Amino acid sequence: MDLELSGKTAIVTGGSRGIGKAIARELALEGVDVAIAARTLDRLVAAARELSQETGRRIVPIVVDTGDDGSVRDMVRAAADAFGHLDILVNCAAQPGGVAPPASLSEITVDNFWPEMNIKVMGYLRCAREAAPYMIQQGWGRIINISGLAARQSGNTIGSMRNVAVVAMTKNLADELGPHGINVTVVHPGTTRTERLSSTLENQARRLGITQEEAEQRLAENNSVRRIIDARDIAYVVAFLASPRSIAINGDVIAAGGGAGRSIHY
Repeated sequence: MDLELSGKTAIVTGGSRGIGKAIARELALEGVDVAIAARTLDRLVAAARELSQETGRRIVPIVVDTGDDGSVRDMVRAAADAFGHLDILVNCAAQPGGVAPPASLSEITVDNFWPEMNIKVMGYLRCAREAAPYMIQQGWGRIINISGLAARQSGNTIGSMRNVAVVAMTKNLADELGPHGINVTVVHPGTTRTERLSSTLENQARRLGITQEEAEQRLAENNSVRRIIDARDIAYVVAFLASPRSIAINGDVIAAGGGAGRSIHY
């Protein structure tokens, strides 16, 4: 299937590594010029060089702090100036979940609550707010928000809240921007193979007294396909949602965790 993405342009926040980098790669392979945005310049430059050499597309590294209004405004303007137009925004910049045990009620403070909400929820909203006028002007655009399956599970109060908030934001933006030709959607990854997974499995194996291969198999048993989903698997979904072919999906959620959990969503 031709996704009709050739010649489009995109911003991918959190694009220097992990799921964001995989998304930037897949979009570029489909013919998209991509601005990858993150906090660390050296990592961005290295990722941009790698992706450009691999895909033959223009990859522009832009330093951004999505927790800051001015930084986001400058990032979007820089991408628009570099490409001449903006078609796609993928919001993927967030503090990773699962790094530390979730806070209990007595441990939740402004200091650990607000940074997560500011980066993942307000940060996504900032980026959408700045990118939307470019899309409205041309009458077409796609905004894809990478959230997470903690939205559908208890056990991590802040993690659930931030991901649910992303879904609520997405539906509101979809209703507002849909008449302008802009679709806004959410993708919920579950456990995903990225650069961080090896150390996670190593720590889990050490804690449980098992091999790293056994730790991976146990983790894979949490979904119905019985394998850990790769970041590129997430990128395939996002590439479709970023394309004109995805017109039928707006304001809704795609779970991309390999069939995680036993809940029924309808």
